[in-house]
Amino acid sequence: MKDKTMIKTLSIVFLGFLFTMTAGLCTGEEGGTPGPSPRIVNIVNFIRQCEPRIDWITEEVLYETVVEQVKIMKQYQLKGTFLLQYDALMDVRYQTLLKALPTDMFEIGAWWEIPQPLVENSGYTWRGRYPWDWHADVGFATGYSPEEREKLADTYMADFKKIFGTYPKSVGSWFIDAHTLQYMFDRYGIVASCNCKDQIGTDGYTMWGGYWNQAYYPSKKNAYMPAQHAENQIPVPIFRMLGSDPIHQYDKGLGGSVQSVVSLEPVYRGGGGNADWCQWYFDAFVDGAAMAYAYTQTGQENSFAWRRMGPGFNIQMPMIAHLQQEGKVTVKTLGDTGQWFKDHYSVTPSTSVTVLKDHSDKDQKTVWFNSRFYRANLLWDQGTLRFRDIHLFDEAMASDYLTQRGTSTQCEYDTLPFVDGFRWSSLQTVAGLRFRSVTGAEIKGGDPIVDDRTAGELTVRWPVDSPEGALVITFNETSVSMTAEGGATDRWYCELSSDVKADLPFQHIERQKVACMYKNMPYTVSALQGTCTRVPGSALRIMPEENRIVLDCSVRGR
Repeated sequence: MKDKTMIKTLSIVFLGFLFTMTAGLCTGEEGGTPGPSPRIVNIVNFIRQCEPRIDWITEEVLYETVVEQVKIMKQYQLKGTFLLQYDALMDVRYQTLLKALPTDMFEIGAWWEIPQPLVENSGYTWRGRYPWDWHADVGFATGYSPEEREKLADTYMADFKKIFGTYPKSVGSWFIDAHTLQYMFDRYGIVASCNCKDQIGTDGYTMWGGYWNQAYYPSKKNAYMPAQHAENQIPVPIFRMLGSDPIHQYDKGLGGSVQSVVSLEPVYRGGGGNADWCQWYFDAFVDGAAMAYAYTQTGQENSFAWRRMGPGFNIQMPMIAHLQQEGKVTVKTLGDTGQWFKDHYSVTPSTSVTVLKDHSDKDQKTVWFNSRFYRANLLWDQGTLRFRDIHLFDEAMASDYLTQRGTSTQCEYDTLPFVDGFRWSSLQTVAGLRFRSVTGAEIKGGDPIVDDRTAGELTVRWPVDSPEGALVITFNETSVSMTAEGGATDRWYCELSSDVKADLPFQHIERQKVACMYKNMPYTVSALQGTCTRVPGSALRIMPEENRIVLDCSVRGR
């Protein structure tokens, strides 16, 4: 009897040991075990008073949309944030509705698009086509001089405080400039902001190459660019909005100049308005290796109207409520999330997004890594693996709008490309840094294992077929390393594929350094281990040294 008890006890200890060893590992086959990092959900709805693009979306339709959003969030007891554009802020109906909400459940903040009443109440002449105009040169702060931006902020904040008794803690916008953000922090004490997901050309707004998902502290010179040092950052975290499809959003419109949208927004039937897609998205969100924390934002601007977004809300809200009840996610307001971020991180942390099961029949998998120095994306496609994207961050790179207003109807924010799988692709050639064998063929393999248990590191182990072995890729804050195990040792290299017409940034390729230039900004990627060269048919090949490649993405080399 005593022996049986001892065996049972040892079995329990052993099973506990196995659980400890496997926690934080994600496999393509099993989907992974949730790691200890928190999973934070923001429900952010922003409010406009008018919608000049569609006749049937009247002011009454817009108002009733917000009423329905409030109702369903109350039904499922979900916290959330409503961000008011100035025209809606001054509308008594919205004031009455939002002031009646419980403050422990709902946050009221600012949506930073610039409508006619805000401009005129600030003493300026309105240049727009409609009372709200989405063109970047009139509808956003980037279309105004730094002095005008401060006056616009003063007008908004004064009226907000008259109505709600305090200044807003959160200010969101599709894109917000560094001058405005710094001013609002210094004078009004905002604690959080949010901006659009990465996209190219959608609605005339391009934001490309930034910190993918989660949040970052922006550079004082560029609100889209993560800062590398605390003294050069604006201490207001910017959260990436809309919950992009981590696999498929990036390639939407590949070979063209404009992307379509696959996101968590409830209005989209191929994304947040589809029950199967939402289940897939939240499963990956909960289970995927996420390093410091995982974050997503759902909600919708009232311009889409309840009849279009309502079905998606009725899919998502019970899902989120169920996950919250199970303790798998935490639902916070944007302001509370910003304060949480500031309490935990003095500089931008390294994070990741891991999705190892596809909702489509393409059977693709992806891993995103972000740090304050660079971002990188791995994509598994038909048994092969490539770096689909590597962009570098430099706090010294000023945005086009830092000291002067933008005059174009469109807007562009970007970072420093080293691998750009969208812009360097065509319909004939898909760009990427690919893993090849010594024969020149792309290496093929099985399901990857992603491990985020080591603080500050993300390790990807990819079993390969021939020669049998594995490729191991490790990301840390400043660099990415690659090595091979088993029969694959010293029988591999990395090579960039790109369209022949792609505008590549490479200026000089030396043995252990690639010197680049983008928009008059010089930067380098150094091979701490491995050798770089240019070969016929490819702009860049990186060969391992002693079976290892280590790329340093932290030294800009000006």
